[in-house]
Amino acid sequence: MKQIDLRSDTVTKPSAAMLEAMVKAPVGDDVYGEDPTINKLEALAAKMLGTQDSIFCTSGTQSNLLALMVHCERGDEYIVGQLAHSYRYEGGGAAVFGSIQPQPLDFEADGTLSLEKVSQFIKPDDYHFAKTALLCLENTHAGKVLPLEYLSEAKKFARDKGLMLHLDGARIFNAAVKLKVDVKEITKYFDTISCCLSKGLGAPVGSVLCGSKNQIKKARRWRKVLGGGMRQAGILAAAGIFALSNNIQRLEDDHDNALVLARGLAKIEGINIDVDMVQTNIIFADIKADMGALCNFLKEKKIIIGKSNRLRIVTHLDISREDIDYTIKAFKAFFN
Repeated sequence: MKQIDLRSDTVTKPSAAMLEAMVKAPVGDDVYGEDPTINKLEALAAKMLGTQDSIFCTSGTQSNLLALMVHCERGDEYIVGQLAHSYRYEGGGAAVFGSIQPQPLDFEADGTLSLEKVSQFIKPDDYHFAKTALLCLENTHAGKVLPLEYLSEAKKFARDKGLMLHLDGARIFNAAVKLKVDVKEITKYFDTISCCLSKGLGAPVGSVLCGSKNQIKKARRWRKVLGGGMRQAGILAAAGIFALSNNIQRLEDDHDNALVLARGLAKIEGINIDVDMVQTNIIFADIKADMGALCNFLKEKKIIIGKSNRLRIVTHLDISREDIDYTIKAFKAFFN
């Protein structure tokens, strides 16, 4: 029996077609700018996201850090969500490597940052304070999609306040598919965008940072400093090209599966899910049970979930509708 891994959409395995593309990829030394497959990926990503240029990075952590270091100098500050990935889950890289101070704020229930609250934390031009240089948003955040109207307001706000605007768009294509718009309708509001190729899109590794020619030139230098200069990495970029070319529209299947799973689990006494908040491929639930016991029970049935106080389930391209039905039955068996 197959293993059903619901911890994240980063656990997917490359398909046979993706592996074939990787094997056949022409390669060169990317530090010299001579890897044709990486060059092709960067051109494709920039075109798709509507920017002048892009750079292939080893991870979303690296691409977000590069963006911060592009926009901020030592002693500057960025405003970010308290639970945002680029603040909470990336090892404090902005402070460690960039000497950049984070100013975290609580997210609103819909995944936005209140621009009114943000305005209260922009530091005055005074040498007692770090200089506020950047506002970072996240889309999707906890699976929630930011409204286009809010993004328009955020861009105007940032310009009025003299801030640059970065998007951690690790799952930006999930947002675009949910809104049924071209991804450029989202990215056009931002100065830089980080997009993950290994979350949802099925590539085994990598993210791209998209922005202007000058921004990406600066990012390329910082990537080298951070040890991110790669050689014949076209074999990895080929997976990214395949993902961008084949695995975007199918994200709707993941969204549908997540909603079916959420509705099924919500009917079980002992599981509390706000089904209306399940907008893409991520489900959060409060469990009235011992999480350790639940994890062990499901593991015996070849289902893996994360070991945390709150249940988080993520659907992806390796999860079928049959897997969803099987998982609902397994949860019912545990709670019964």
